[in-house]
Amino acid sequence: MSKTSLKTTVEWRSINWRKLERRVYKLQNRIYQAAQRGDIKTYRRLQKLLLKSWYAKALAVRRVSQDNKGKKTAGVDGVKSLTPLQRLKLTIKLSLDDKADAIPRVWIPKPGKTEKRPLGIPTMRDRALQTLVKMALEPEWEARFEPNSYGFRVGRSCHDAIEAIFQSIRLVPKYVLDADIANCFDKINHEALLSKLNTFPQLRRQIRAWLKAGVIEKEEYKKTEDGTPQGGALSPLLANIALHGMEERIKQHAETLDIKGSHGRQQSKRDKRSAISLIRYADDFVILHKDLNVVKECKAIISKWLKEMGLELKEEKTSIVHTLNQHQNETPGFDFLGFNIRQHEVGRTHSKSGFKTIITPSKMSIKSHLREIETIVKSHKSAPQRALINKLNPVIHGWTNYYSTVVSKETFGNLRNKIFEKLRAWAYRRHPKKNRKWICKKYWITIGERNWEFAQKWKGKTYILFNHPDKPIERHILVKNNVSPYDGNLVYWSNRHGKNPLLPSRVAKLLKKQKGVCPHCNMKFLEQDVMEVDHIIPQSKGGRDEWENLQLLHRHCHDEKTAKDGSLTVRKKSANSLRSRM
Repeated sequence: MSKTSLKTTVEWRSINWRKLERRVYKLQNRIYQAAQRGDIKTYRRLQKLLLKSWYAKALAVRRVSQDNKGKKTAGVDGVKSLTPLQRLKLTIKLSLDDKADAIPRVWIPKPGKTEKRPLGIPTMRDRALQTLVKMALEPEWEARFEPNSYGFRVGRSCHDAIEAIFQSIRLVPKYVLDADIANCFDKINHEALLSKLNTFPQLRRQIRAWLKAGVIEKEEYKKTEDGTPQGGALSPLLANIALHGMEERIKQHAETLDIKGSHGRQQSKRDKRSAISLIRYADDFVILHKDLNVVKECKAIISKWLKEMGLELKEEKTSIVHTLNQHQNETPGFDFLGFNIRQHEVGRTHSKSGFKTIITPSKMSIKSHLREIETIVKSHKSAPQRALINKLNPVIHGWTNYYSTVVSKETFGNLRNKIFEKLRAWAYRRHPKKNRKWICKKYWITIGERNWEFAQKWKGKTYILFNHPDKPIERHILVKNNVSPYDGNLVYWSNRHGKNPLLPSRVAKLLKKQKGVCPHCNMKFLEQDVMEVDHIIPQSKGGRDEWENLQLLHRHCHDEKTAKDGSLTVRKKSANSLRSRM
């Protein structure tokens, strides 16, 4: 494909994006490996290569102009969207030039809170360039980041942070420092951040230009002497870099503690380090230890450490509690990322430890969810039933997906009952002259063996409201320490996410569907294994080429199955070439 010809708009649409993703991923994988072994010269050379790569530039432009949710929000240049021709032009011109445009600032409300968050909106060019820089920097820092840092990182999520807390306290009740950093994004010291970033001069100058670009608020320009503006593609990564080292500082302090074991001997440094946990999600973090004095010491140490970056703890949101017992009139347990984490005393027949750790949706999150449901119902007073269902379903699906990894079944049942009451009031209001039996028959119908389904049949299609208890509870598996999507472990990340740039899409999806297990031999797939897509019912015997009839097998298992059912299976080229990609 020509890199200079701009005659048609079809050229942008005809790009082989999968090929671009593979090329860029391979380069990021090499950066990650070089950073892991501490080869600074190699990974900086590779970063410069990626920043000049046409493939990486095209991907960066595509993400900000087509994939990003805020793609139609304009910066100071007033550009909201790009045509295919403009995307191609931007790709060719994209390069580091030590320049940055000022950022318009708007204030958006925080979910469920009265406070507001400042949001900066860079220009389309700056967004694309920040995305390109992030592609180069992220693999380097993914090789360095601490294992219990989960916020704004590829391959990690809120659920990993909650599962890490559960693993830390499931055997021993602990004191918890539940802390929040005050205005983290707005107060990071620029010089301290750039010093910690420690990158090559050209990239350092470009990042400094973004940090010093200034903001425009109510048509008034203001200089930015500190902080990273929220809204840019690079800001979350820079915030993580600024906060990198907190966990190691706490572990170093743990090594100096005078802690003796059951035999009166001093504990090893390894045991002392493992006894204390700092789990961070962006600027929210918790420190857990069974000794109250240790937790208080850690608070003082972290406060001092944060001052070096120009930050401080938000005292009104920082507290010390205990997971099992009452502490200073504070109820046991704490809220973190919308979850309530608490331990309850139980009999020895239920648990050998005498307590059980229960994680549930927090009361504030439940109230916020009900408030959102109520707002939707009120705004659809005269709308058709199907319109209300279409509006409610994504909200309910999203909320239940988030909380389906913890003890939520009882909460889901209670929410269903409360939403039923709101919908019943909505239905009664629409027909004040009809009796209630008629109303219930109109809006709640029987589908299969299920009665009282809030649904509507319209033009051959049935619109059904999704009920909270319909979402099954499935425990989240904690991500392994010191792993990254850039490490090249195709089997692990395909099994976890269902996609990988170096694997055919249906191979990756089948890996996730089968949870990394071959259904023929019931053995887990290993990195060096050769895998092939198989039709459960052979096509020669009427089997269709659809998901329900596909499975992923080891090559030797595929041969055994083929020989046993007597069918001739044509091996696909993509499956045959898996060995070279693994």
